[in-house]
Amino acid sequence: MVGGGEVTARSVAARGVTARLKRKYDNRGAGEKVFDIIIIAFLCALIVVTLYPFVYSAFASFSDGNLLTKHRGLLFHPLGFATDAYEKVFKNPMIISGYQNTLLYLSLGTTLNVLLNSMGAYVLSRKSFKPRNVIMLFITFTMFFNGGLIPTFLLVRSIGLYDSFLAMIFPTAINTWNLIIMRTAMLEVPDSLEESARVDGANDFVILFRIILPVSQAVLAVIILFYAVGHWNSWFNAMIYLRDRGKFPIQLVLREILISNSTDSMTTGLPTDTSAVIGESIKHATMIVATVPVLVIYPMLQKYFVKGIMIGSIKG
Repeated sequence: MVGGGEVTARSVAARGVTARLKRKYDNRGAGEKVFDIIIIAFLCALIVVTLYPFVYSAFASFSDGNLLTKHRGLLFHPLGFATDAYEKVFKNPMIISGYQNTLLYLSLGTTLNVLLNSMGAYVLSRKSFKPRNVIMLFITFTMFFNGGLIPTFLLVRSIGLYDSFLAMIFPTAINTWNLIIMRTAMLEVPDSLEESARVDGANDFVILFRIILPVSQAVLAVIILFYAVGHWNSWFNAMIYLRDRGKFPIQLVLREILISNSTDSMTTGLPTDTSAVIGESIKHATMIVATVPVLVIYPMLQKYFVKGIMIGSIKG
């Protein structure tokens, strides 16, 4: 009965707050309302500008090749309807192997990233670890100064990682910014949780994996999202460290198709004029195929995103 009374009291209080906010909103001056309209219009325009390139590629990928090559200007619907481009894309062995490689890099890389990031953040967030501020100074230093591309390449080659799958995982094992975010979030966890766990005989691994990380789920989801998107979009490291085309990730395959105009493998057997026509649709279809997975997964973690960023924000 007491619990029901508390729920009712909270509901009444919430309705009261909502009513006060509504009255305050309705009593705003004309200048504030005009300002809101301008902001809303600006944000709507920004949404259109941001989304239209993707929408254009989606429409172009389903368009008839002959009509697409003749079209100029904006595109607001598919020109005709054809799926030839997608059929050619999914028959391309480089697309399939690129997807497989990217999923391998993403799964192994993100797992290693999160594991090392969590362990490092935990150590550097413990107040009993005296050198933590000095170590953080050196770690932060690497955000502004690093060895550069050539020394990094020579290091990767000298330790035997060149042209191997591990070259896509080990050089980017820890991101300094993500480490700082997670460390800051772990600093917010009450010390009483760790102290009570130690009284029960828990060691550091138990405290980290059974107490700290479950409490830090929001920021952990954000870190996973950052690392996963980074691995999915990674192409530069692959271009530098990989020579075997069978190890290329999907983004490097996409780069070859877009930059080098390499659609010959997907238009083999077609007449020259037909090959040139469908090649443009193939480019857009490849971009859609490489982008859709991230667009599908991202909203699932969106609810954790803002909360995690706020929890892990850097404080003075």
